[in-house]
Amino acid sequence: MKHVLALSTLYPNPVNPRFGTFVARSLEALAKRGDWRVTLVNPIGLPPLALGRYRPLADLPPVSEEGGITVHRPHFTLIPRIGARRNAGAIARAVLPLVRRIHADQPIDLLDAQFFFPDGPAAAEIAQTMGLPLSIKARGSDISFWGEQDFARRLMLDAARVATGLLAVSRDLAEQMAAMGMEAEKITVHYTGLDRDRFRPFDHPQLRRQLSEELGFPMPDNAPLLACVGALIERKGQGIAIAALRDIPGARLVLVGKGEDETRLRALAVSEGMADRVFFAGSIDHDLMPLILSAADVMVLPTISEGLANAWVEALACGTPVVTTDVGGARELITGDTAGRLVERNAGAVAAAINAILAKPPAREAVAALTENFSWDANAAALATHFERLVT
Repeated sequence: MKHVLALSTLYPNPVNPRFGTFVARSLEALAKRGDWRVTLVNPIGLPPLALGRYRPLADLPPVSEEGGITVHRPHFTLIPRIGARRNAGAIARAVLPLVRRIHADQPIDLLDAQFFFPDGPAAAEIAQTMGLPLSIKARGSDISFWGEQDFARRLMLDAARVATGLLAVSRDLAEQMAAMGMEAEKITVHYTGLDRDRFRPFDHPQLRRQLSEELGFPMPDNAPLLACVGALIERKGQGIAIAALRDIPGARLVLVGKGEDETRLRALAVSEGMADRVFFAGSIDHDLMPLILSAADVMVLPTISEGLANAWVEALACGTPVVTTDVGGARELITGDTAGRLVERNAGAVAAAINAILAKPPAREAVAALTENFSWDANAAALATHFERLVT
């Protein structure tokens, strides 16, 4: 059994159980196969004084067994808001002694960075020191956002040169990476996975009523229901979805996620006269997500950038068409009207697309069939194949 050590700054923990669940599901599926031993290093950034929201993170156990994976959580010094330039180096310095100990106990065949920044440059420094092959995965904003920052771009391009192989979550993202100056022949497209038992159409006649009672938000059967899944940050475009409600008679909007933009979005819902039609669900139990998506008529995400959003795939798997912008891998999923619409990033275009779907909704079974090739087993098999190429 070969041994991969994966580095991921984004990974679920008892304090933030929804933080990077897609990374955990992918690596758990790989470990379940039995041909790769998986060790996960999840560096926890803490300021010099770990107070407030950082205190619970400081108290996380340094090592645990989770989903068939040994998870290590070493600390590195984080300077909130202004420390991005030093994070990759700080992570490498904090993690390298741990990697040496793990390697001495169970030799590592491959290092894997689950995000391009800051994980990629940190892993590249460790790989060079240890003389190990390296894979780095790009997921979206690590390229579209950090790639616009000169210091991060330089670090990522240096890391890409060190890497033995690279992964991208969509063809569009692979093209962006090549345009940045990364070697195209190193890049493999690796689509996300999907829990097919959980994300499927639920057609219970009382579904909306049950959700209304559980969430405390009216979801009448005779009113359009829209779901927007994503962190409450400006680039995701929840504000555009709220403004679009003006032109979608009677529609309700459920926002699933948490983030720094919540206060502004709540004020916007009030100023638009839509406060009684917008529900802030926050972070919800993962078992509730497919019920909300199945109850919704449309999943809307007017995002400014993505790699290939898990929320798109999960909505389609529940039989719910998607209205989103023509960014990232959206065209690789939204290939026709059955899947939804690709629109300009403004309230009028979003409302028009939603109204078009409401006027002629596609069959849920046909929408769900579009994701038949997505599963965590398929994701793990492709990942294992990629890793094998890098160590043989």
